Amino acid sequence: MTVVREFTVMSREWCHLCHDLVDKLKPLAAELGWSVRTLDVDADPELEARWDELVPVVVAGDKVLCHYHLDEAAIRAYCRGFPLESAA
Repeated sequence: MTVVREFTVMSREWCHLCHDLVDKLKPLAAELGWSVRTLDVDADPELEARWDELVPVVVAGDKVLCHYHLDEAAIRAYCRGFPLESAA
């Protein structure tokens, strides 16, 4: 069984903090074997209502890992809970 390893960034197109966070997260995610998906909260009223002033927010599943700035230690600590996949 394959576990989806994906970080979701709640973001805004015009937000420089959002772009900075994503730019820093992508190489870290690649190092850890995870992907990054970005969602524009302004495109979805439910996302905007939930995340509004907290963006950017990094989420993995239903766990919030950090917001405003990348917390590399929090990302790495979270990922340690997932075993490495062996090559088949």
